[in-house]
Amino acid sequence: MTQEGLSALGHPWADLPRDLADHMRPHLDEVADDMIQEIQTRVREYDRPGDGSYSGTLRLAVERVLHYFVDRVADPEHEQVSVIDFFRAIGRGEAGEGRSLDAMQTAIRAGGMIAWRRITEGAAMLETSPRTLGAVGEALMSFQDELAAAAAEGYAQAKAAVAGEMQRRRKRLLDLLFADPPAAPEAIADLAAAAHWPVPRTVAAVALGQPRQDSPHQPAFPPDILADLTRRTPSLIVPDPDGPGRAKLVDRALSGSLAVVGPTVPVTEAARSIQWARKTLGLAQRGVIEASGVVRSVEHMSTLILFQDEELITSLAQLRLAPLSHLRVSQQDRLAETLLAWLQSGRNANEVAMRLHVHPQTVRYRLRQLEELFGDQLLDPDLRFDLEIVLRARALLSDHPGEQIIPSRREAVGDSAEIVSFRR
Repeated sequence: MTQEGLSALGHPWADLPRDLADHMRPHLDEVADDMIQEIQTRVREYDRPGDGSYSGTLRLAVERVLHYFVDRVADPEHEQVSVIDFFRAIGRGEAGEGRSLDAMQTAIRAGGMIAWRRITEGAAMLETSPRTLGAVGEALMSFQDELAAAAAEGYAQAKAAVAGEMQRRRKRLLDLLFADPPAAPEAIADLAAAAHWPVPRTVAAVALGQPRQDSPHQPAFPPDILADLTRRTPSLIVPDPDGPGRAKLVDRALSGSLAVVGPTVPVTEAARSIQWARKTLGLAQRGVIEASGVVRSVEHMSTLILFQDEELITSLAQLRLAPLSHLRVSQQDRLAETLLAWLQSGRNANEVAMRLHVHPQTVRYRLRQLEELFGDQLLDPDLRFDLEIVLRARALLSDHPGEQIIPSRREAVGDSAEIVSFRR
């Protein structure tokens, strides 16, 4: 191949005299000895006098690098895959032993310094031109960069593989914690150890809705929080949720999403916490529970109890609110609102007027209507309790058309009233 053709292969290798390799080969063993000594002096991690296998690996690496460099000087087209793969493997090995790449990068620089020193000494004896010496130096620096990049690639691959496996273990652990019936404590402890997750005394499960429009990025969670955002309902496990500062930490981490924190439970009862978190999330998404910031299930327990069996509360409403069924919707709303306020105020008309911001005389007029409609039912404490239950549920749904407990106006004479269920 002509010199012009070689130059097309890329500077600086193409600018090197091919016969320079013949002058380098006889000195490779001496250069290797000097490089190994310098590396072990400057990099403590690589100086292991009692470890013959490690010293052998270091010599193999140095000799392979030197021979490859000289072969490439002799032929710029020389195959470089093997040495690049070798340094990728070194990078993976460093990651596997839990070390950073700092020591290896220092070793590459130390070896390169010795190689350059020997090259300049030989260049003086051979009366090498400054241009050629500059090309050799540039090739040496380029070679060092290639080796460092290969090691970094292998290191990143190993780290990614470890992280991926750890994430898979954590997802399996989350599945195990949410299992119903609960998994055995021993099984949880074994998988937690494999996932590098210290088993806490208590946990709280979190159910996530869709991220808010002003927070398009996925939230970032502390490493001790188990997270699986790929589930149908993205879910988390927060260890020690009631510990100092934990509530604020959770609020910051979840600020970009509709999130519900379930009750704090022993770690073996995480399934119960996620069940309540999901139920609360569903009510928050429907607007039954106000979703302002992070929602906590324990602050809405009465609503959760009320909506635990929606078919049952609908049937109770059908029974207890039947006297309102023949009225117009606007009349139903006024009387139902007044009746609930009356029940909640200890049946005090003046307090009802204050709650509803209407005149006391208006309240007394409505109460007379209610007495005519409900009769002796308002004197029975058990029936009043039933009425308060269904009226509370009705009030929670009053702002959501299609999800209301409202007796429909009768279109024909009949003994039973039709009731609109929670979901049309």
